[in-house]
Amino acid sequence: MNILSFIVWNPNHTALQFGSFEIRWYALCWMIGLALAYFLVKRLYKEQKIKDELFDPLFIYCFIGILAGARLGHCIFYEPQLYLTSFKGFLEMLLPIHFLADGGWKFTGYEGLASHGGTLGLMLALWLYVKHYKLSLWLVLDFIAIATPTTATFIRLGNLMNSEIIGKITDVPWAFIFEHVDSMPRHPGQLYEALAYALLFFIGWYLYRKFPQKVGTGFFFGLCLTYIFTARFFIEFTKDIQVAFEAGMPLDMGQLLSIPFVILGVWCMWKGWKKA
Repeated sequence: MNILSFIVWNPNHTALQFGSFEIRWYALCWMIGLALAYFLVKRLYKEQKIKDELFDPLFIYCFIGILAGARLGHCIFYEPQLYLTSFKGFLEMLLPIHFLADGGWKFTGYEGLASHGGTLGLMLALWLYVKHYKLSLWLVLDFIAIATPTTATFIRLGNLMNSEIIGKITDVPWAFIFEHVDSMPRHPGQLYEALAYALLFFIGWYLYRKFPQKVGTGFFFGLCLTYIFTARFFIEFTKDIQVAFEAGMPLDMGQLLSIPFVILGVWCMWKGWKKA
Protein backbone atom coordinates (compact mmCIF):
# COMPACT_ATOMS: atom_id res chain seq x y z
CA MET A 1 0.00 0.00 0.00
CA ASN A 2 1.21 3.51 -0.79
CA ILE A 3 0.57 5.58 2.33
CA LEU A 4 0.81 8.78 0.27
CA SER A 5 -2.55 7.85 -1.28
CA PHE A 6 -4.39 8.19 2.02
CA ILE A 7 -5.51 11.03 4.30
CA VAL A 8 -3.01 11.74 7.05
CA TRP A 9 -4.94 12.76 10.18
CA ASN A 10 -3.08 14.42 13.03
CA PRO A 11 -5.12 17.36 14.38
CA ASN A 12 -4.32 19.21 17.58
CA HIS A 13 -6.77 18.11 20.27
CA THR A 14 -7.08 21.73 21.46
CA ALA A 15 -9.59 23.87 19.59
CA LEU A 16 -9.33 27.08 21.61
CA GLN A 17 -6.87 28.20 24.26
CA PHE A 18 -6.91 31.22 26.55
CA GLY A 19 -3.76 31.23 28.64
CA SER A 20 -3.70 27.98 30.58
CA PHE A 21 -7.38 27.31 29.87
CA GLU A 22 -8.13 25.21 26.83
CA ILE A 23 -11.22 23.85 25.11
CA ARG A 24 -10.68 20.59 23.28
CA TRP A 25 -12.34 19.73 19.99
CA TYR A 26 -14.22 16.87 21.62
CA ALA A 27 -15.81 19.15 24.22
CA LEU A 28 -16.52 21.81 21.59
CA CYS A 29 -18.27 19.29 19.34
CA TRP A 30 -20.38 18.13 22.28
CA MET A 31 -21.36 21.74 23.04
CA ILE A 32 -22.26 22.49 19.41
CA GLY A 33 -24.32 19.30 19.14
CA LEU A 34 -26.21 20.00 22.35
CA ALA A 35 -26.78 23.64 21.40
CA LEU A 36 -28.26 22.67 18.02
CA ALA A 37 -30.58 20.16 19.66
CA TYR A 38 -31.57 22.76 22.27
CA PHE A 39 -32.70 25.32 19.68
CA LEU A 40 -34.41 22.69 17.51
CA VAL A 41 -36.47 21.30 20.38
CA LYS A 42 -37.28 24.83 21.56
CA ARG A 43 -38.67 25.54 18.09
CA LEU A 44 -40.72 22.33 18.19
CA TYR A 45 -42.15 23.26 21.59
CA LYS A 46 -43.14 26.67 20.22
CA GLU A 47 -44.76 25.15 17.12
CA GLN A 48 -46.79 22.82 19.33
CA LYS A 49 -47.71 25.79 21.58
CA ILE A 50 -46.18 24.31 24.73
CA LYS A 51 -45.37 26.84 27.45
CA ASP A 52 -41.79 28.12 27.66
CA GLU A 53 -41.57 27.33 31.36
CA LEU A 54 -42.08 23.65 30.54
CA PHE A 55 -39.21 23.70 28.07
CA ASP A 56 -36.60 25.44 30.23
CA PRO A 57 -35.87 22.47 32.57
CA LEU A 58 -35.73 19.96 29.69
CA PHE A 59 -32.13 20.74 28.78
CA ILE A 60 -30.92 20.10 32.34
CA TYR A 61 -32.70 16.74 32.46
CA CYS A 62 -31.27 15.74 29.06
CA PHE A 63 -27.72 16.89 29.80
CA ILE A 64 -27.49 15.06 33.11
CA GLY A 65 -29.19 11.95 31.72
CA ILE A 66 -26.96 11.72 28.65
CA LEU A 67 -23.72 12.41 30.52
CA ALA A 68 -24.44 10.07 33.42
CA GLY A 69 -25.79 7.31 31.18
CA ALA A 70 -22.93 7.57 28.67
CA ARG A 71 -20.30 7.47 31.42
CA LEU A 72 -21.86 4.57 33.33
CA GLY A 73 -22.52 2.73 30.08
CA HIS A 74 -18.87 2.87 29.07
CA CYS A 75 -17.57 1.83 32.48
CA ILE A 76 -20.06 -1.02 32.99
CA PHE A 77 -20.27 -2.40 29.44
CA TYR A 78 -16.69 -1.92 28.26
CA GLU A 79 -14.32 -1.70 31.25
CA PRO A 80 -16.00 -3.19 34.35
CA GLN A 81 -12.69 -4.74 35.47
CA LEU A 82 -11.18 -1.24 35.73
CA TYR A 83 -14.02 0.66 37.38
CA LEU A 84 -15.96 -1.92 39.40
CA THR A 85 -13.18 -3.82 41.15
CA SER A 86 -11.71 -1.10 43.39
CA PHE A 87 -12.84 1.94 45.33
CA LYS A 88 -10.51 4.22 43.35
CA GLY A 89 -11.87 2.84 40.10
CA PHE A 90 -15.42 3.43 41.31
CA LEU A 91 -14.57 7.05 42.12
CA GLU A 92 -12.97 7.52 38.70
CA MET A 93 -16.19 6.25 37.15
CA LEU A 94 -18.20 8.94 38.92
CA LEU A 95 -15.70 11.82 38.99
CA PRO A 96 -13.73 13.35 36.06
CA ILE A 97 -10.35 12.57 37.70
CA HIS A 98 -7.58 9.98 37.53
CA PHE A 99 -5.62 8.82 40.58
CA LEU A 100 -1.84 8.87 40.13
CA ALA A 101 0.64 6.25 41.30
CA ASP A 102 2.18 8.69 43.83
CA GLY A 103 -1.14 9.09 45.63
CA GLY A 104 -2.20 12.33 43.93
CA TRP A 105 -4.80 12.90 41.28
CA LYS A 106 -5.38 14.98 38.16
CA PHE A 107 -8.42 16.33 36.36
CA THR A 108 -8.99 14.42 33.10
CA GLY A 109 -12.62 14.99 32.23
CA TYR A 110 -14.76 11.95 31.51
CA GLU A 111 -12.56 9.75 29.32
CA GLY A 112 -14.91 7.11 27.97
CA LEU A 113 -18.56 7.67 27.03
CA ALA A 114 -20.86 5.08 25.45
CA SER A 115 -23.73 6.07 23.17
CA HIS A 116 -25.88 3.11 24.25
CA GLY A 117 -25.60 4.17 27.88
CA GLY A 118 -26.28 7.78 26.91
CA THR A 119 -29.48 6.68 25.14
CA LEU A 120 -30.67 4.78 28.21
CA GLY A 121 -29.79 7.73 30.45
CA LEU A 122 -31.68 10.10 28.18
CA MET A 123 -34.77 7.89 28.14
CA LEU A 124 -34.79 7.69 31.94
CA ALA A 125 -34.29 11.46 32.24
CA LEU A 126 -37.17 12.16 29.86
CA TRP A 127 -39.45 9.80 31.78
CA LEU A 128 -38.66 11.67 35.01
CA TYR A 129 -39.20 14.99 33.22
CA VAL A 130 -42.66 14.16 31.84
CA LYS A 131 -43.73 12.64 35.15
CA HIS A 132 -42.85 15.88 36.92
CA TYR A 133 -44.25 18.32 34.35
CA LYS A 134 -47.30 16.28 33.27
CA LEU A 135 -46.50 16.12 29.55
CA SER A 136 -46.99 13.31 27.06
CA LEU A 137 -43.96 11.00 27.08
CA TRP A 138 -44.38 10.11 23.39
CA LEU A 139 -44.60 13.77 22.41
CA VAL A 140 -41.36 14.66 24.19
CA LEU A 141 -39.61 11.53 22.91
CA ASP A 142 -40.55 12.46 19.34
CA PHE A 143 -39.28 16.02 19.82
CA ILE A 144 -35.95 14.79 21.14
CA ALA A 145 -35.69 12.16 18.39
CA ILE A 146 -36.06 14.77 15.65
CA ALA A 147 -33.20 16.82 17.12
CA THR A 148 -30.94 14.00 18.38
CA PRO A 149 -29.17 13.27 15.05
CA THR A 150 -27.54 16.72 15.14
CA THR A 151 -25.98 15.95 18.52
CA ALA A 152 -24.96 12.44 17.44
CA THR A 153 -23.30 13.88 14.33
CA PHE A 154 -21.12 16.29 16.28
CA ILE A 155 -20.23 13.74 18.94
CA ARG A 156 -18.81 11.47 16.23
CA LEU A 157 -16.95 14.43 14.72
CA GLY A 158 -15.48 14.96 18.18
CA ASN A 159 -14.35 11.33 18.16
CA LEU A 160 -12.75 11.97 14.77
CA MET A 161 -10.87 14.99 16.11
CA ASN A 162 -9.71 12.85 19.04
CA SER A 163 -8.54 10.05 16.70
CA GLU A 164 -10.56 7.56 18.73
CA ILE A 165 -12.96 4.73 17.85
CA ILE A 166 -10.76 4.05 14.84
CA GLY A 167 -11.56 1.67 11.99
CA LYS A 168 -9.91 -1.47 10.76
CA ILE A 169 -6.89 -1.39 8.45
CA THR A 170 -7.97 -0.95 4.83
CA ASP A 171 -6.75 0.17 1.43
CA VAL A 172 -9.82 2.18 0.38
CA PRO A 173 -8.74 5.53 -1.13
CA TRP A 174 -10.49 7.55 1.59
CA ALA A 175 -8.70 5.73 4.42
CA PHE A 176 -7.30 7.85 7.26
CA ILE A 177 -3.87 7.42 8.82
CA PHE A 178 -4.45 8.35 12.47
CA GLU A 179 -0.94 9.44 13.46
CA HIS A 180 -1.93 9.59 17.13
CA VAL A 181 -2.53 5.82 16.85
CA ASP A 182 -0.18 4.30 14.25
CA SER A 183 0.91 4.66 10.63
CA MET A 184 -1.65 2.28 9.09
CA PRO A 185 -4.52 3.42 6.83
CA ARG A 186 -7.86 2.74 8.50
CA HIS A 187 -11.58 3.16 7.92
CA PRO A 188 -12.79 6.51 9.33
CA GLY A 189 -15.66 4.87 11.20
CA GLN A 190 -16.40 8.08 13.10
CA LEU A 191 -16.93 9.92 9.83
CA TYR A 192 -19.18 7.17 8.48
CA GLU A 193 -21.41 7.52 11.54
CA ALA A 194 -21.38 11.33 11.45
CA LEU A 195 -22.55 11.34 7.81
CA ALA A 196 -25.20 8.71 8.51
CA TYR A 197 -26.62 10.69 11.44
CA ALA A 198 -26.57 13.96 9.50
CA LEU A 199 -28.64 12.26 6.79
CA LEU A 200 -31.08 11.03 9.45
CA PHE A 201 -31.69 14.59 10.62
CA PHE A 202 -32.78 15.69 7.13
CA ILE A 203 -34.95 12.58 6.74
CA GLY A 204 -36.60 13.14 10.12
CA TRP A 205 -37.16 16.86 9.51
CA TYR A 206 -38.70 16.17 6.10
CA LEU A 207 -41.06 13.56 7.58
CA TYR A 208 -41.97 15.91 10.42
CA ARG A 209 -42.99 18.58 7.92
CA LYS A 210 -44.86 16.12 5.72
CA PHE A 211 -46.60 14.15 8.50
CA PRO A 212 -46.90 16.51 11.51
CA GLN A 213 -49.81 14.43 12.81
CA LYS A 214 -47.36 11.66 13.68
CA VAL A 215 -45.66 13.77 16.36
CA GLY A 216 -46.63 12.37 19.73
CA THR A 217 -47.26 8.84 18.48
CA GLY A 218 -43.69 7.59 19.06
CA PHE A 219 -43.04 7.22 15.32
CA PHE A 220 -40.10 9.64 15.23
CA PHE A 221 -38.62 8.14 18.38
CA GLY A 222 -38.82 4.72 16.74
CA LEU A 223 -37.32 6.02 13.50
CA CYS A 224 -34.40 7.55 15.38
CA LEU A 225 -33.65 4.37 17.35
CA THR A 226 -34.04 2.07 14.34
CA TYR A 227 -31.94 4.17 11.98
CA ILE A 228 -29.12 5.08 14.39
CA PHE A 229 -28.57 1.64 15.83
CA THR A 230 -28.99 -0.17 12.51
CA ALA A 231 -26.36 2.15 11.05
CA ARG A 232 -24.21 1.60 14.13
CA PHE A 233 -24.57 -2.19 13.80
CA PHE A 234 -23.26 -2.29 10.23
CA ILE A 235 -20.61 0.43 10.61
CA GLU A 236 -19.16 -1.55 13.52
CA PHE A 237 -17.92 -4.08 10.95
CA THR A 238 -15.46 -1.42 9.74
CA LYS A 239 -14.21 -0.55 13.24
CA ASP A 240 -11.35 -1.95 15.23
CA ILE A 241 -12.19 -3.48 18.61
CA GLN A 242 -12.36 -1.01 21.50
CA VAL A 243 -11.53 -3.40 24.34
CA ALA A 244 -9.51 -6.62 24.43
CA PHE A 245 -12.37 -8.99 25.33
CA GLU A 246 -14.06 -8.21 21.99
CA ALA A 247 -11.28 -9.99 20.09
CA GLY A 248 -12.64 -13.14 18.47
CA MET A 249 -16.29 -12.26 19.14
CA PRO A 250 -18.54 -12.62 16.04
CA LEU A 251 -20.30 -9.41 17.08
CA ASP A 252 -18.68 -6.71 19.21
CA MET A 253 -20.23 -5.09 22.27
CA GLY A 254 -21.54 -2.12 20.26
CA GLN A 255 -23.43 -4.45 17.93
CA LEU A 256 -24.85 -6.60 20.73
CA LEU A 257 -26.10 -3.53 22.57
CA SER A 258 -27.62 -2.12 19.36
CA ILE A 259 -29.95 -5.07 18.73
CA PRO A 260 -32.44 -4.33 21.57
CA PHE A 261 -32.63 -0.66 20.51
CA VAL A 262 -33.42 -1.65 16.91
CA ILE A 263 -36.19 -3.99 18.10
CA LEU A 264 -37.64 -1.27 20.34
CA GLY A 265 -37.37 1.25 17.49
CA VAL A 266 -39.21 -0.94 14.98
CA TRP A 267 -42.00 -1.54 17.50
CA CYS A 268 -42.34 2.21 18.19
CA MET A 269 -42.46 3.01 14.47
CA TRP A 270 -45.14 0.37 13.87
CA LYS A 271 -47.17 1.56 16.85
CA GLY A 272 -46.81 5.21 15.86
CA TRP A 273 -47.76 4.62 12.22
CA LYS A 274 -50.78 2.54 13.19
CA LYS A 275 -51.93 5.10 15.77
CA ALA A 276 -51.56 8.04 13.39
